[in-house]
Amino acid sequence: MDDRKIVELFWRRDENAIAETRRRYGGFCHTIALRILSDRQDAEECVSDTWLAAWNAIPPQRPARLQPWLGRVVRNLAINRWEKNRAQKRYAGVELLLDELSEAIPSPQTVERTLEARELGELISAWLRDLPAQDRKLFLRRYWNGEALKDLAGPLGESPEQLAQRAFRLRRALKTELERNGVSL
Repeated sequence: MDDRKIVELFWRRDENAIAETRRRYGGFCHTIALRILSDRQDAEECVSDTWLAAWNAIPPQRPARLQPWLGRVVRNLAINRWEKNRAQKRYAGVELLLDELSEAIPSPQTVERTLEARELGELISAWLRDLPAQDRKLFLRRYWNGEALKDLAGPLGESPEQLAQRAFRLRRALKTELERNGVSL
């Protein structure tokens, strides 16, 4: 069933909407949550919470593309869970990714003083749009999807070491671009 039909089920408040969404996007959502949390049980709970969030948000929202919409929802839920668990010292799941990006993206306190979060997002989006497709794909798969370099190596046709170097250069380029636009790091 395509996205348009699934969204229509949500709008009609038909419970089959959740079953169809789970069938079509369950693996996708679970992968995102698991990469962030590194704990299957917590990932499952985030995915279940995603279905509830979709049920509560559609309507009034009518996402044109359900996969990225669900991806954003599950990612935000997983990050919230990760932050809660991190406060309890339970996980190291996403800490490596955040450490890698910390040199390129300022702390939230600095962002609030320098730019609104939306402006920062627009700067990063514009920077991403200007990247060659392969670099944009690497950056998004690594830092948005949380994929390990060893998992990216085969599909992107490079060794993990080569990808680590490219990721380092991309982070450095992002940092330079943000600084050029007045973002203090």
